[in-house]
Amino acid sequence: MEVDGNAPPRWSQTPPALKAPVRVRPPRIPQPLKINKDQRKLDEFYNKFLGRDGHKMLSEETKWLAVTNKSFDAGRRGFNDRLAFFGKRILELQCSLGLISVADTSHPMKIEDLDPHGREPFRHPATESIECLLGGAHHWFTSHKQLANLAEQYGLPEVVRWHPRDPERLQASGSELVYAQAILSIIGALALEQGGAVANRIAMEKVLMPLGLKRNWRPRAEISQPSQTPA
Repeated sequence: MEVDGNAPPRWSQTPPALKAPVRVRPPRIPQPLKINKDQRKLDEFYNKFLGRDGHKMLSEETKWLAVTNKSFDAGRRGFNDRLAFFGKRILELQCSLGLISVADTSHPMKIEDLDPHGREPFRHPATESIECLLGGAHHWFTSHKQLANLAEQYGLPEVVRWHPRDPERLQASGSELVYAQAILSIIGALALEQGGAVANRIAMEKVLMPLGLKRNWRPRAEISQPSQTPA
């Protein structure tokens, strides 16, 4: 099987095998949203989001795939749904670990929570703050609205590739979901190409901490263990 080594990458054009010989319907959008095609502009976003030399952390194809929504070119150049699903799992896990570690557990139990027979449930330092996951903090840190606001601070709307239904009403067309999905896709792509440790660090330092989660947290089980000093 012969392979054309000079063929342009998939992200730059629609694959010829997926093109129809004749367009059946005219474009629905008379003035579509301007889509970024500049590699340097995309690299600048990755450097701003991931830090110095952030554009080197992912391959060229993956960098474009992570910021491509399935609405762009009818998904014929690939899209980031699977990367976003993987990245969401990573972000939710790191958010749960962070909330458990920084939550305050010094408040006494309420009278209605006490056992009438004087029995006490099993308690362990690693599970003292598990109740904080039942509130709205976890949803707040991982919601599409918060992730979209953070994406706008990093300049993601200038490089994300998607076709909104109404270019003059981006929010009504679902821009929050598109921006949040791109942020999650980058985290998922980092886990695949750089490993889970790098993806976890980026999720904490570049997403959760800028949203307000406490810095330098450690698992509560490690904090509760006495430090071992040489005799």
